[in-house]
Amino acid sequence: MDKRSTVVFLFLFLSACAGRGPAPVEDREVESRVREPAKQDSAGVQVFPLQNPAVKELIADASAAESTGDYSQAATLLERALRIQPRDPEILQNLAEVQLQVNDFEQALNFAIRSYDIGPRVGEICSRNWRTISVAREHLGDHNGSLQAGKKAAECMNTKPESL
Repeated sequence: MDKRSTVVFLFLFLSACAGRGPAPVEDREVESRVREPAKQDSAGVQVFPLQNPAVKELIADASAAESTGDYSQAATLLERALRIQPRDPEILQNLAEVQLQVNDFEQALNFAIRSYDIGPRVGEICSRNWRTISVAREHLGDHNGSLQAGKKAAECMNTKPESL
């Protein structure tokens, strides 16, 4: 290969690498890295907001849509629920997780931070907030921020001491 061919090859190779977006979220990443660990750690104090029955139904329908892979429908239903209850941290967190599923890491980060800002500082929602922030930051290339957020998730679990 002559010098010019090598330069062209390297240019094309680097262009192809630079054109790639963030690594795609694995199908079960939200479940395995956000929801399941938060449930496993949820032996402590739990705080969930009171919800309007219509909101509960919209959240259930969104969950069903998400489980079939219809993330657009899930987001639409959650946004409708958010219009009814705009300061509900659970709705915001569910929206953050849907955004992770569709690789919109900026939006996932924004929703999770908003959820944490108005939500409880203990329990499963808090843990899901920080785990989502960790995953989103990791995909956005902020590895230090991802590690810090992962540590914050553990602080959400307020359990009674074993001696009691």
